[in-house]
Amino acid sequence: MPKVRVFVTLKPSLLDTAGRTVAGALHKLGYDELEEARIGKLIELEVKDYDEKRVKEMCDKLLANPVIEDYRLELVK
Repeated sequence: MPKVRVFVTLKPSLLDTAGRTVAGALHKLGYDELEEARIGKLIELEVKDYDEKRVKEMCDKLLANPVIEDYRLELVK
């Protein structure tokens, strides 16, 4: 059965407060090389047959908020 990974992140133009919090904590721990952290979510789906259009439909309707989030798909073999 094919697996699809859906990576959901805030649009680049939006402030990622969770990412800023993580970056601040990492800086306090001495990781000064860190420029930025952005937090997202990973959703793994097992589908009977991979149909990119249908998976994008799932993302647009439920898995991501298209107003504030972007997503990308990765087919896992």
